[in-house]
Amino acid sequence: MAVNLVKAFTTINKILALLAIGILTACSDDNVGPGIPNVPVNEQISVNSLQYPMLRQDGGYAYIQSGYRGIIVVRQTASSYYAFERACPYDPDASCGVVSVDQSNLFLTHTCCGSQFNFQGNVTAGPAVYGLLQYKTSLVNNILYITN
Repeated sequence: MAVNLVKAFTTINKILALLAIGILTACSDDNVGPGIPNVPVNEQISVNSLQYPMLRQDGGYAYIQSGYRGIIVVRQTASSYYAFERACPYDPDASCGVVSVDQSNLFLTHTCCGSQFNFQGNVTAGPAVYGLLQYKTSLVNNILYITN
């Protein structure tokens, strides 16, 4: 009887361990590709600055020097902004370019691999299968804080 209890206890522990691993991996952001180094980001920009005239209109954008390969800030509305890493999740170390706004101003693209992303950072055309790495944004008065 004691042997059966030990076997049952061992089986339950294995099941709990697998369940814990499943829960922990389910909480990870599956939309962000592997391989983009985690670099500290703590930026603040004035969205009304003459340095960023495109951020004064919905759908406008600005490039800033921060993050791993640069950051693109996209204005959704006057109170909602996104900030994305410009390294392509398909090949973050590609030396041939970074993600930028297409000439049509309708989507983001990486000219090296041809991947395309919408202005919410989601993949719309591959070979990338992961969305752009998104940084946290917070707007206080006219100052946009960008962090990770």
